[in-house]
Amino acid sequence: MAFLAAIGASTCLLLLPAARADPAGSTTLVTALFTATSAVCVTGLIVTDPGHWSDFGQVVIIASVKVGGYGIMTAATLLALLVARRLGLRTRMLATSESRSLDLANVRTVLVRVALIQLGFELAVALPLTLRWWLGYGRTFQEALWEGAFHGISAFNNGGFSLYVDSLESYVGDAWINLPIAIGVIAGSLGFPVLIELGRQLTRPRWWSVHTRLTVYGSAALLVLAFLALLVFEWRNPATFGPLGIRDKLLAAFFNGAMPRSGGFSSVDFSAMHPESVAITNTLMFIGGGSGSTAGGIKVATFLLLAFVIWSEVRGEPEVTVGRRRIAGAAQRQALSVALLGLALVAAGVLLVELLSDGFRFEHIMFDVISAFATVGLSTGVTMSAPEPAQLALAALMFVGRVGPVVLATGLALNTRQRLYRYPEERPIVG
Repeated sequence: MAFLAAIGASTCLLLLPAARADPAGSTTLVTALFTATSAVCVTGLIVTDPGHWSDFGQVVIIASVKVGGYGIMTAATLLALLVARRLGLRTRMLATSESRSLDLANVRTVLVRVALIQLGFELAVALPLTLRWWLGYGRTFQEALWEGAFHGISAFNNGGFSLYVDSLESYVGDAWINLPIAIGVIAGSLGFPVLIELGRQLTRPRWWSVHTRLTVYGSAALLVLAFLALLVFEWRNPATFGPLGIRDKLLAAFFNGAMPRSGGFSSVDFSAMHPESVAITNTLMFIGGGSGSTAGGIKVATFLLLAFVIWSEVRGEPEVTVGRRRIAGAAQRQALSVALLGLALVAAGVLLVELLSDGFRFEHIMFDVISAFATVGLSTGVTMSAPEPAQLALAALMFVGRVGPVVLATGLALNTRQRLYRYPEERPIVG
C-alpha cells in the first residue's frame, strides 16, 4: 500500500504542466503512471524520451527512485526481523547471530543506518561523475553536479534512469563514468544486511552468515560469468563490441555484465546482441541481486539455495547444508515457491504482452518482460513502442516484481504452522 501511494503521488506530480519540458505539450496518464511506477519500483524502463521532462519532472523521477530504493531496503529488512520475532525464541536467537546487527526492538536505528548507507554510496558515486562531466566534458559545475547526483542516486538504488536517451552508450569507453556507476549498482544489489555485515567482518569471511556468503560469492560468480560470456559472444559483433579497442571491450563487458543484475544502464545496444548474450542476460535478470537490496529478481540467495538443494539430492544427502549450516526445510520450500511463481509471472507476462501488441519478435518481448518483472530497466525497444495496454501490463509486472517476492517470502514464513499428525507416506513417480 505504501508503494501504491508513492506511485500515485508521483503520477500526479508528473501530470503537472511544470513536469514537462514543453509547456505546450501534454503527458498522457499512461505515460505518467508508467514512469512513476518505473521510478518508485526502481526499474528504469521508459515510454518517452528523457527530454520530455523538465528539470522539475526529472527531480520528481529521481526523488521517486530514492524513495523507492529506501523503502524496499527498509521494508525487506524490517519484515525479515518481524519474521524472526514471530517464529519463536530459537529462530530469533539464530537470526540475531546471523545478522550480527539487526534488532526489531530498535527500528529507529535500522532506519537511520539504511538512510546513511544509502546517502554515503550515492555521494561516493556522484563525486567522480560530477568531476568527470565538469572537467572532462566542459559542463558547467551546476550541470555536472546535477548529472552526477542524478546518476549517483539512480546507480546505487538500481534505478536505471539516465538523463540521456541512449543511456550511457556515448560513454562506452570512459572508465571514469562506467566504473563508479557499476560499483554503485553492485553495492546496491548486495542488500543492507550484507553491507552491514561486510562493514564489520570484511576481512573475516569465515565468520560471515550463510546469507552473506550466498549473496557475496554468488554475486561475484555471476559477475565473472557475465563478463566472460559477453566477451566471448560479443567480441566480433559489429553492432556492439566489434568496433571497440581491447581496453574498451573489457570495460564494456564488465559494465554491461553488471547491469542485468538490476542496474538497468547500458553502454551498448542490447537489442543488437547475439542470441547467446540475450539468453545469458535474461537469466541474470531473472536471478537478480541480494535480498533486502534495491535489486529485483528472485534474488541470488534464492537461486543458489535451490542449486544446493539439487546438489544435495544428486549426492543422496539427507539434508541440505551450506557452509556447515543445515538449511531448514521451510526455507527450501519458500525458495522453490518464489522461483516457480516468478517463472509463472514471466510466462503470463510474455503471453499478455504478445496478445496486446503486434510486430515484435518473441525474444525481444521476453527480454522486456523479464526486465520489468526483475525491475532491471534494460530494453530492446518493445516497452517504448508497445501500445498503451501492453505498457500498463508491464507497469503491473514491475509493481508485482518489486514488492511481490518480499511480501510472498514474508507471508510464507509467517504462515508456518505445526501439525500434530502426519498422513501415510507415498512416493509418486518423479521424472
